[in-house]
Amino acid sequence: MTTDNGSQETTRRSSAWLSAILFFGAVALVVAGIMLVYPDTQLAGTAESTPTTATPEVEISAPSYAQGDEPIADAAEVILPSVVFIQTESGLGSGVIYNSDGLIITAAHVVEGSDTVRVRFADGDQATGTVLGSATDVDIAVIEVDRNSLPAATFATEKPRVGQMAIAVGSPWGLESTVTAGIISAVDQSNCSFGSCASMVQTDAAINPGNSGGALVDRAGQVVGINVSIFSESGANDGVGFAVPSDIAIAYADAIVSGVPIQTALLGVSGEDVDTEGQAGARITALTPGSGAETGGVEVGDVVVTFDGVPVLGIGDLQAQVRAHQPGETVDVVVIRDGQEQVISVTLGVFEDDLS
Repeated sequence: MTTDNGSQETTRRSSAWLSAILFFGAVALVVAGIMLVYPDTQLAGTAESTPTTATPEVEISAPSYAQGDEPIADAAEVILPSVVFIQTESGLGSGVIYNSDGLIITAAHVVEGSDTVRVRFADGDQATGTVLGSATDVDIAVIEVDRNSLPAATFATEKPRVGQMAIAVGSPWGLESTVTAGIISAVDQSNCSFGSCASMVQTDAAINPGNSGGALVDRAGQVVGINVSIFSESGANDGVGFAVPSDIAIAYADAIVSGVPIQTALLGVSGEDVDTEGQAGARITALTPGSGAETGGVEVGDVVVTFDGVPVLGIGDLQAQVRAHQPGETVDVVVIRDGQEQVISVTLGVFEDDLS
């Protein structure tokens, strides 16, 4: 019994010593770990620890990108000085400087009912603008301010491509110099929101109330369109915005400034949508005597399916495509007659739009 008790006592003492060794070893490892992770930190209770050294302040600067690394930022830098904020008695909008001698292009509905507006430039300078005139059928207007040497925007001369980058700049909800980005969703898109159908550029770049009259630009900062409307069930951006193509916008703006009614193309037909089975298009129901359509050989009952290479799905599409051309141009019109496709060459006539 004594031997067994002695053995048990020895075992208990050995276990106690082993536990103590393991405990203090663990403490030492923890302290060593702390010293490794925080080498400059004083541990409480150490008399010879190293004094704390203050961490030097690091100067934070903006990142530097090579030209082209940030195409949206590059485009915004180009166009922002040319986009202005417009305020009327009834609302807010945007505009684009298109002539350095004080001419600003905007949307007609932005200045509707106003003879003068307040214009604020990107640098904060403010001026009173006079509304020179409007073309409500395409929603384009021109404002003149008493300023010179303004940073006029560059307008693109080529039609944008579907899928290319698009940047919208304006004052949505009055938030000036706002930039949003997306793509060109469609070109030659018919928009019949203004009393007649016009060919528009469609984009999914966020456009909201207040963006109207602002710029839609490409990656070079060139204006490809003037933002005029959105399609939305909520009243806010749903990713379907429309812009008047730059060439059409400039043509109307120049006519407004000169005071001469703008001449647009005339085909000389009346028609309706095809609502029967078969190829969609615009069915011709009447011809204007002596028009380009009649002299070119278009007949009542023909279904127009393409106009100058652009698909026509209804009479609105046909009207929009005709308006996008110039008088005197000769275009190919593809029609279905008696179940067969025919190509008819038509020289467009002249129609004078009224400018208010």
